[in-house]
Amino acid sequence: MKFLLGTQYFVYFAVRGIVLPFFNLFCHHLGFSGFQIGILSSIQTAAVMIFPILWAMAADRFNARKPIFVICTVMASALWSLLFFTDKFLPILLILSIYSVFYAPLIAFLEAFAMEILGKDKKKYGKSRVWGTISFIIVSLIMGKILSIYSTTIIIPLIFAGMVVQSFLSLKLSVKSDKTYSPAIRQSWSDFKAFFSFKTSLFLFAAFLMLVSHGAYYGFFSIYLESLGFSTNFIGFAWAVASIAEIAVMVYSNKIFSKFSLKTVLIISFVAACLRWLLLFTATIAPMILISQLLHAFTYASFHIASILAIDKLSPEGTTFGQAVNNAVTYGAGIMTGFLLGGIFYDNFQGYIFLASSVVALAGGIIILYVKFDNSHSS
Repeated sequence: MKFLLGTQYFVYFAVRGIVLPFFNLFCHHLGFSGFQIGILSSIQTAAVMIFPILWAMAADRFNARKPIFVICTVMASALWSLLFFTDKFLPILLILSIYSVFYAPLIAFLEAFAMEILGKDKKKYGKSRVWGTISFIIVSLIMGKILSIYSTTIIIPLIFAGMVVQSFLSLKLSVKSDKTYSPAIRQSWSDFKAFFSFKTSLFLFAAFLMLVSHGAYYGFFSIYLESLGFSTNFIGFAWAVASIAEIAVMVYSNKIFSKFSLKTVLIISFVAACLRWLLLFTATIAPMILISQLLHAFTYASFHIASILAIDKLSPEGTTFGQAVNNAVTYGAGIMTGFLLGGIFYDNFQGYIFLASSVVALAGGIIILYVKFDNSHSS
């Protein structure tokens, strides 16, 4: 099952390796404004705020993780295929709105599957997740070269192909909670409310700010580089460099989190984010941009793993809800807010949105200082 888990991550992030660097560039080439691109990006992340939680509550309540995961992958693939038939803003907005209902919960379910499959080896999560990083690197590099030859319209069928593959792979997953029904796993509404302690809420707010600071990057980094005169080859390479940087953290996550506390890792991650966006704001040449991308090892990899481990400790065993909430607050509300703000201000301010991102990351780092974790390294 660990091999299948790694394969799921590989395919999921292969698709992300097309979507993150190039889908907004595709929209830009369709003639959409920065505001319209911000809306399209934010509508997808808005879904992450709501639907992973609702799907997770249903999965935990009715002990139906795998059936819901399969339904979501298949429906997302079918809905994406509708993009073959339009290049207009409003139809694309409508399609993405419905598509996101089913696509949004996939990563939260994968994270929950990972925690269950790994069992006592949860600190080795990075070794499974690294396959997603590897696929992201390969695909973003290949896509940079493909788009130097072909039109950006090729993006839509390639994403569709990846999603179809994941739909077939979802049928192969087997998890303990799907085999043996356990009434203890069924969560009441009071159990869901009890999850939100002050410590958890403070941590989630800091994590929210971290991902707000990433919104401008995920939404406009490729467009910004193109405005500076860089080719799609370099854009793909820059995204790949960021993913290459995170591999070491993923592979050695067990050693890192055995030696350092969650709080220490989180503080380092926030400091790195502040420096990364400040560097990107001042960067005009390739080496500086690539150096900023190397900090992805901290702003994404170490922060992401620390968040997954922290939320797992705060969640009832065998449930999906905690990871769904974490995903909703960060990759949902956080990224959506960053996308919207980036979309509003990019056309007029361009690189200055990264300066604002640095300030937001600094604010999140200050808040994390006041989150109380256990003193042990495993905390």
